[in-house]
Amino acid sequence: MKKAMVSILLLATMLFAFFGCRTATEEGFAIYLTADDVPVSQMEALSHVNLADKPLISGTDIISYLKTTHEIRLTDAAFQKILDLQVPVQGKSFVVCVNRNPVYWGAFWTPISSISFDGVTIWKPISSQEPKVITLELGYPSSSFYGGEDPRDNTEVMESLEQAGKLIDKITISDVSTLPHSMKGYELYSWSEDGQWHFTLITGTNRNKTLAEITSEEDSISEAGWIKGTVIGVDALESILSKLPADEFIIWFSDLREPSGQSNITIQLPPQQIIDTVTAFAGQLGLDFTVTTP
Repeated sequence: MKKAMVSILLLATMLFAFFGCRTATEEGFAIYLTADDVPVSQMEALSHVNLADKPLISGTDIISYLKTTHEIRLTDAAFQKILDLQVPVQGKSFVVCVNRNPVYWGAFWTPISSISFDGVTIWKPISSQEPKVITLELGYPSSSFYGGEDPRDNTEVMESLEQAGKLIDKITISDVSTLPHSMKGYELYSWSEDGQWHFTLITGTNRNKTLAEITSEEDSISEAGWIKGTVIGVDALESILSKLPADEFIIWFSDLREPSGQSNITIQLPPQQIIDTVTAFAGQLGLDFTVTTP
């Protein structure tokens, strides 16, 4: 009996040790700083990099990871950690890991830097008023500075995020009840195709939109607040408009700001009756709605 109890206790101890070690190493997706704050310029030449004792961003810090854009929505506390991070103009090295095993490396970068970088980056947020989102980008200041293969779709990384219930394949307008405020408002475009009026509501920017961008059927909603929704018919358009916050500015363009050349699709305003119906509905919602003159 005594021997049996000893064997049971010994087995329990062995199992505890086994699963204890397993739990410690199977933390899943995480972003680590380097233990010795290795300069970005030296990372590629190193065969081994020591990680910091604890991850900067762990699985518990992540609310969601959007697969299509590699945007990571963080908890408030985790986002504050990124805001507080000291990032020099030459970048700050990080390592993306699964179970503490390095998968690829990159660098935090500050938007005020004038130094370009050809690796994976996370741009440091400017203020706490931004969406609580960081993005694994390619290159700085744009993807045109990036060279080589894209490591972000690594199978091990995606499987780890999916197993943790963090991975989102896609967000559509039908998935959300409200749309975010846009610093530059929204732009509305319309065109007639196959006897029906099509409408695209898209986040306002300083750059001119392309015809292909406007007329693509694919909806695009990012964690950081970029919106592009295309619908057919006035009822569907009103459904999208009803998700916007009151006082949101919308400008309905009568044509493309930059001609796109030959096409069987022409951006134009619909008949006045439709314009009046949509304008009245926007007024009821309290939207700041403007229609441009052809």
